[in-house]
Amino acid sequence: MSINAELAHTFARIADLMEIDGATGKPTSSPGKPTSSVGFRVNSYRRVARTLKDTTADVATLAAEGRLAELPGVGKGTAQRIQQFIDERRIDVLDELEAKLPKGLPALLEIPGMGPKKVALVHDKLDVQSLDDLKRVIASGELAALPGLGGASVKKIAEGIAFLESSGGRTPLGIALPLAEAFAQRVGQLPGVKRVAIAGSLRRGAETIGDIDLLCEAKDGEAIVSAFTQFDGVQRILAAGATKGSVTVALGDEREIQIDLRVVPVESFGAALQYFTGSKEHNVRLRETAVKRKWRLNEYGLYDGEKQIAGRSEEGIYKKLGKPYVPPELREDRGELDEDATTEGLVELGDILGDLHMHTTASDGRCSIEEMAAAAQDLGYEYIAICDHSKSSTIANGLSIKRMEKQIEDIRAANQRVEGIEILIGCECDILPDGSMDYPDELLAQCDWVVASIHSAMGSGGTGKKSPTERTIAAMHNPYVSAIGHPTGRLINRRAAMELDMAAVVEAAAETYTFLEINAGWQRLDLKDLHVRQALEAKVTLTINTDAHHTDHLPLMRYGVTTARRGWAKKKDIVNCLPLAALRKCIAAKRNG
Repeated sequence: MSINAELAHTFARIADLMEIDGATGKPTSSPGKPTSSVGFRVNSYRRVARTLKDTTADVATLAAEGRLAELPGVGKGTAQRIQQFIDERRIDVLDELEAKLPKGLPALLEIPGMGPKKVALVHDKLDVQSLDDLKRVIASGELAALPGLGGASVKKIAEGIAFLESSGGRTPLGIALPLAEAFAQRVGQLPGVKRVAIAGSLRRGAETIGDIDLLCEAKDGEAIVSAFTQFDGVQRILAAGATKGSVTVALGDEREIQIDLRVVPVESFGAALQYFTGSKEHNVRLRETAVKRKWRLNEYGLYDGEKQIAGRSEEGIYKKLGKPYVPPELREDRGELDEDATTEGLVELGDILGDLHMHTTASDGRCSIEEMAAAAQDLGYEYIAICDHSKSSTIANGLSIKRMEKQIEDIRAANQRVEGIEILIGCECDILPDGSMDYPDELLAQCDWVVASIHSAMGSGGTGKKSPTERTIAAMHNPYVSAIGHPTGRLINRRAAMELDMAAVVEAAAETYTFLEINAGWQRLDLKDLHVRQALEAKVTLTINTDAHHTDHLPLMRYGVTTARRGWAKKKDIVNCLPLAALRKCIAAKRNG
């Protein structure tokens, strides 16, 4: 985690704990209602957290240069706290808050549906101090009896607890991969190391992973492992031997992730990489193939008796076994080793020619149209689509009809000014509870590209409301809707997917020629890999987009491409792999019926 991200997380945590403390304080405030002075301080910390998160410059460098005051919302006192964190990895005010509050109370913030005010309320009224306490008052009915909660809210909290417990211990791809790459780079710089590779479920691009596996080729394994266990950031040393080292690294305040490093000789590197990449089921199938030939396959190589016949490279192992090389993302025993499997030609990051879902300062983005376009140009894109939120997304500063009309003019003007990339007029239009669109058709018709998304009322429907499936299908029948954004609405490890009949959605997408989005944000990866394959089997064309709110988010495209590959997607299956002229024809095909 970068220093900017660490600081942003720390300041956000201070704001949360301060809000809990202020809302439970007596007699200065009523339960759930912090005093105005506390509220001001909470908002100040939240603003600084957003600033630190969105700052592209290294905050430690700014601090060393005496430039922290240039950051919005950072005054003298805040600058001192930032400097303390840089120097000591702690801040006095956070230590004081954590010491003051019951130890198990802040953990309740991780539960979907439990914000600081609710945490303060259950603590103040029911003396809830931990997750077990919260479960107890749910079971007893005490929680539902609290004013302002009721059965529906309690059900949501209970579901949030179940979801959190079922997903606990797993680290999202977007957190684990940068950490793994940083450690792999450091291993690669050690004397005697010839090459380094990331293995495990992380190499397969799984959306969440349990731990990180690294392999390196070297002769003096003991020296490599010893140096690895002493890297900065290591919290605990679990093992340190001649060929393997295991350590833990902190993830936030209360979690650690394990990193294993194995030192492998050159003659076994390919076999070890194949073995430790997995999956277990894929490896079993591959070993069964070896056994049929009276051979033996393990992490050291492929053997005919005592003679090694392959092992230096993964490709050599697959070839010797009579199998085409299987890309790591497909090694899940989902048919990739079948005789008729076609695993070649999966979409690659370099195939992407544009990003068709991004936000600007017009709604809740942090950069201008021109800044997003310039960053996209740096990535080699031919086009982008600016898709700011529609009017019902008030929390995201959604654009009223009048503001959207102005936005259309602004995008056109920017497209005239910026050379070398086409800036398409787009919007992310909310699908309302009744299935209608948040903007009238005459406004949508002025857009080149329309992403339709569900952002609210994500339940299963009810009196006067349509289900998420019905709403999504209704939106797809609108001729101006180009794509469905983050179709299931899930947030990995934080919010479960909506109850969506994916078979019906996929069928409607094929029927209406509507693209389904793979949202590349690592918090979403939505569609997920299994739904990608389901869509492709129905001949649905997909689009991979970052949903970027800052230029720093555009490189997240790689996570979307990885998810597409896990779903067996090829270049031809992704609409934003097409040149601009062909893309326009695809969009027009639906609009013209």
